[in-house]
Amino acid sequence: MSNMTARTSKPAAMVPCLLGFILCAHLAAQEGKETQNLPFKIEVNVHAVLVPVVVRDAQGRAVGDLKKEDFQVFDQNKPQTITGFTIERRAGVASGASAPAPAPAASDVAPPRAAAPERFLVFLFDDIHLSAADLAHAQKAGTEMLAASLSDADVAAVVSTSGSNSGLTRDRAKLEEAMTKLKPQPLFRQEDRGCPNVDYYQADLIVNRHDNTALDAAINDALACANLDPRTQRAVAEQWARLAARNALALGDHDVHVSFAALGEFVRSMGALPGQRTLVLVSPGWLTVTADAMTEKSQVLDLAAQFNVTISALDARGLYTRELDASQPGPSSPVHAGYELQSHRDSTSRNEDVMAELAEGSGGTFFHNSNDLRGGFKLLTAAPEYVYLLEFSLQNVKQDGTYHHLKVKVDKEGLRLQARRGYFAPKLEKQKG
Repeated sequence: MSNMTARTSKPAAMVPCLLGFILCAHLAAQEGKETQNLPFKIEVNVHAVLVPVVVRDAQGRAVGDLKKEDFQVFDQNKPQTITGFTIERRAGVASGASAPAPAPAASDVAPPRAAAPERFLVFLFDDIHLSAADLAHAQKAGTEMLAASLSDADVAAVVSTSGSNSGLTRDRAKLEEAMTKLKPQPLFRQEDRGCPNVDYYQADLIVNRHDNTALDAAINDALACANLDPRTQRAVAEQWARLAARNALALGDHDVHVSFAALGEFVRSMGALPGQRTLVLVSPGWLTVTADAMTEKSQVLDLAAQFNVTISALDARGLYTRELDASQPGPSSPVHAGYELQSHRDSTSRNEDVMAELAEGSGGTFFHNSNDLRGGFKLLTAAPEYVYLLEFSLQNVKQDGTYHHLKVKVDKEGLRLQARRGYFAPKLEKQKG
């Protein structure tokens, strides 16, 4: 199996257990010592790749009777030997089923203890990316879901990327209160209209991919917004454009790192819980275009596979448009307008890629492009009944520090597969002579 380690860069006394008392108690009981703190940065040393796979028949029912020889795994279109194979049964309590009420007990008889939870749900609201309007819609739908889709035996938590946390509880009122108190926390959001206006997507094109079209657009924007003379001051405009790109890239990289670090912390901490474990990410998504972002996404998927955590995702934007809306500032010049519109379309559609990959790669469900957020929440609280966990060694894979595309096939007709799309292969360090 993958050899995974996690470290924290903060002193032990400074970082509380993110999921509250119940989780800390479970961790302490398992480890036989004081609960360790959750990591700010997750470091994963991968010697094998774990590939969760959900298989459904034509009617959408999960299939749980396949064998290792039924599967084929391809890394960059090259077949791999499956070295590990397990079938996990993740589904537990039926969604919305209420536990039967206990019979009245005599006064001299102690009341029965509550049944051990079979399902743990963590609702992670991405409050550093959600707009006020999208968060409000998600809060309303989520509050309605708490009453309709959770059973009395379920234990849940409402948490956020920025750090708010209800703790694991069966108390619906406490969960609802935590959900209603959520507010947008744009910790790393760029100015709405810088001069020049370079966002994270364009900054990556300029700095990392040396895209001249993106750079020219930023230069033209600088010339227009600062009223510079294009004949004599283009060099100045280029300096401003490159500086704006570097700043936007640094801010965006930090934003992505914090997002994955928070997600990884919750996945890792849920691994100590018994029963079914589902994390529901409520987010508009974020860009994962750099090598570091792809690496961190791959690490989170490794953790989810190792700890049997299902990640499902809800795109809180509902039915969204890829066009610039009235709430967003217009371009500084007609020359820049065409590029900015196309850039906005590309980045907006790519934002949801991370949610799709996290869901598909962990056996979860991605709910998007619909305004029925309540229905989405209800759908996402149910985990797949069976998840196949395939493993192959990196011994015969070129470890070149690039993203490797994966493909899984099943040697049977009429089945639909959901599997991890890829992973970031670590680059082997040269041994010193």
